Order: sequence, then C-alpha cells, then structure tokens
Amino acid sequence: MKKEDIRRKIRASKSLLSDAEKKSAAEKVFARLEELAAFMLSDRILMYHSLPDELSTLDFIAKWSGRKNFFLPRVNGVDLDILPYDRSTLRLGTFQIEEPQGDNLISIEDIEMVVVPAIAYDRTGNRVGRGKGYYVRLFQHSKALKVGVGYDFQLVDEIDVGVGPFKMLTLGVDGSHIGQSKPPPRVRASSTLRAICYLLKS
Repeated sequence: MKKEDIRRKIRASKSLLSDAEKKSAAEKVFARLEELAAFMLSDRILMYHSLPDELSTLDFIAKWSGRKNFFLPRVNGVDLDILPYDRSTLRLGTFQIEEPQGDNLISIEDIEMVVVPAIAYDRTGNRVGRGKGYYVRLFQHSKALKVGVGYDFQLVDEIDVGVGPFKMLTLGVDGSHIGQSKPPPRVRASSTLRAICYLLKS
C-alpha cells in the first residue's frame, strides 16, 4: 500500500475514536511498555510529546518523569535536537508540538530507548511516519532499542517503501511475534531500527 493511501486511511480511523477510547488505549499500551525488562533497565529514554491525533504519552511521561531521565526531540531545520524533559520549559515549536527549550543538548548515541511515533507499521517491519524523515535521519546514529506504539488499525499488511533506511521488529498485543527483517542492503546493522510495537485490539 502506498504511504499516502495509508496516511489517509489511518487519519480516517483515528477520527472515529472517542476521547474515552483514546485514553483507554494509551493506558493499556503503556502498561505493557512498563512490563518490558528493557524499560525497567533503561534510564535515558527519548519520548515523543504527543499531538492530539497520536497515542497520548502525556500521562505516562508525568508518571515516570521523576524516576526516569526522559528526553524530547526539538526540530532544528531538517534534524532533531535531543533535550531533557522539563515541563516548565516546554513551548510550542515547529508543527505546533510542545518542545523543550535551552541548549542542554545530548547525543542520540547516549539514549538507551526511544519510544517512536508512527502513522503505521506493516508485518515485515516497515514504518510510515509523517513524511519529513526526521526519525529516519536520527536513527542513523542510534543503537538504542526503539519501541513503536499505536492502535490496532495502525498495523497494515504491507507498506510500499522501496529500499528503506531501516526495518523493525514488531510484536503483537499478546506478545506474539509479528515480523522481523534483516537490515536492507547498504545499511549497517548498528543503524537498523529495532522496535517493539504494541497494538491495542479493538
């Protein structure tokens, strides 16, 4: 399926969700994330500050920010800067996303886990974002565990990506293995996206 077709389909599905369904989904998905040994062992975690149409991270960040060192991305041209999460410093930035302020940047190489937003995933491990390529470029320098989160309808059968920059490992909501792919040609294993995708059943 073409990326733009996927984006339209997912956007339509999200528009049908009630506030209660969104809240319940976020609670269930992040409860599963909390059960991961990798989460408990990781200290430096890059989150995303959710937009209204994304699986909400707000309660999860508030719950764990006193026990984990959370970081958020900030758009800087065509790249993402990584800064510590501090609720008091957040300001609306590019694309109307709340972003941290200041110059206390850290390298993505220092991050142990990344919770990755996406529009969709497929069963062979591909990911569709919003089309700007920010995470594609960021992951070229990251060996961290990447964790994808989303609703059940964000899992599609196939994404037409051509020769992409990375593949993903995904797991179903019950922990079953959905798919794993080797790095595509010309991409070093160290830049391959490793991810766990928890998908909420309707």
